[in-house]
Amino acid sequence: MANFKTLDDVDVSGKRVLLRVDLNVPMDAGRITDTTRISRILPTINEISDKGGKVILLAHFGRPKGQVLPEMSLEPIVPTLAKMLGKPVGFAKNCIGPDASSVVDAMGNGDIVLLENTRFHSGEEKNDPEFVTSLAANGDLFVSDAFSASHRAHASTVGLARHMQAVAGRTMQAELQALESGLGDPQSPVIAIVGGAKVSSKLELLSNLVAKVDCLVIGGGMANTFLAAQGFNVEKSLCEHDLADTALAILAKAKSENCEIILPTDAVVAWEFAANVKHETVTVDAVPAGSMILDAGSETTKCIIEWIKKANTLVWNGPLGAFELTPFDRATVAAAKAAADETIAGNLISVAGGGDTVAALNQANVGDKFTYVSTAGGAFLEWMEGKELPGVAVLKA
Repeated sequence: MANFKTLDDVDVSGKRVLLRVDLNVPMDAGRITDTTRISRILPTINEISDKGGKVILLAHFGRPKGQVLPEMSLEPIVPTLAKMLGKPVGFAKNCIGPDASSVVDAMGNGDIVLLENTRFHSGEEKNDPEFVTSLAANGDLFVSDAFSASHRAHASTVGLARHMQAVAGRTMQAELQALESGLGDPQSPVIAIVGGAKVSSKLELLSNLVAKVDCLVIGGGMANTFLAAQGFNVEKSLCEHDLADTALAILAKAKSENCEIILPTDAVVAWEFAANVKHETVTVDAVPAGSMILDAGSETTKCIIEWIKKANTLVWNGPLGAFELTPFDRATVAAAKAAADETIAGNLISVAGGGDTVAALNQANVGDKFTYVSTAGGAFLEWMEGKELPGVAVLKA
């Protein structure tokens, strides 16, 4: 990414480095249930620390809306972060003011501290100039390493980058390079797989993709809306019948853009939404009375895999069925494994993102076999929709 400055462009030795990271990890009774986001930021923290920079971590947690809420404190994350880094991590009970400055002033080169939740201040989400100045008082340099927060024009994502010298951290750099190869300047043919429950949440995404990719696979509950729009009876399946005209307009746009659309031709149906219940595979023009579509069928899956094998680039957001319930994870797992095999063989650049997508790929045991898996939800989606992300735009040289 030639138009971004990175850690290669700055000398961090002896500098106070304000490093914006994503520590919005899932917690259960004070225990972190998934450390993926922490492991992603370790390379940047270690590199700055090893080069003698003073690492001052900025992050948000939850949505406290400018209130100080003890249950949204970042302090419980410190022991896990320190253990994963193999280095001590200090903590300041505020991200600005005397609490922060006294901790930062006591730092030696290579030390690491975490400042309290930036969203405990209303100035964070408002990108308030006074709050930005207070944050900046503790740093000489800003490093942005939270792509997942880059769709928000907040003080710690955009404000600081405008206020002081700013570069991308290694996680941000990797994400931007992967996204560029995914949709920015991809090797065609390009296939996109978009699943999930509702068309309404992914309208802009679908409209953007049909103009950019050679094949678009529509799966999950969304596919039912498209099938219903074409006159198929989807019975009790999840479906947004009021979006029939929108679905038809997207299909028409795809045709005019020479984008092939893959919708299910066969489907796995059941009569209740639960794991391992009675189910059968039917063609989509013969969905039994009272049943619901819970996964793509084997013929559809075969068709998707054939396309994955001839593609050079894959962008994936959302599962193909109710993957959290067996056996309705079969299409998602089979397609994910095929994509992983092609990636390992060097035939495919595969970029995936979004919470459900990450969970589905991990379930298929291929999360580490894709070219890049983004842990970002909203930011990844907005990027796929073709929007400029404020936290990325501000880093452009």
